[in-house]
Amino acid sequence: MPVDHLKKKLQSIHLTAKDFHKVWKRACDTASKCIAEDKEYNKQRYDKTNMQPDLKKGDQVLESTLNFDNLMGPREMRDSFVTGEDRFPCRNKTYTPQDIVEVGDSTFLVKKILKARKIRLNGKDQRQYLVRFKSQTADKDKWLAEDAIPEGNLHLRIFRASRRSEQSHQ
Repeated sequence: MPVDHLKKKLQSIHLTAKDFHKVWKRACDTASKCIAEDKEYNKQRYDKTNMQPDLKKGDQVLESTLNFDNLMGPREMRDSFVTGEDRFPCRNKTYTPQDIVEVGDSTFLVKKILKARKIRLNGKDQRQYLVRFKSQTADKDKWLAEDAIPEGNLHLRIFRASRRSEQSHQ
């Protein structure tokens, strides 16, 4: 539309738009003021709770437990954090553990027989039994043939009797 046809006295911005602009500007100013106050408050709280200790070089400090290898077992320092005795004279001396000597299978005493299975060896079926040894953990259990079990007759009799009683109760 040509400019000549527009009335000269018309407003360029509607009155409600001017009021909306004032309200918007006031809301932005209030929000920025609140953010600045929150920043200042959080900085004060952080400064109060996170005070830096006044440590000097050479001071003895306790390192956090994150520097230990195994938190559930013996607590030994990782190699990167171990230093000489001249720096920490009160530190306990560490000793290297000796190798564990395993006792041969013949000295193990049979606690009980857990399971039985049949396997095929050299074209023949052979029965094997899962044997648990006294004072040994479950990972030391072994599958042994009937003749390889120490005092096998006694333990096999007990095992077969327990299996019969389990079947009769079912």
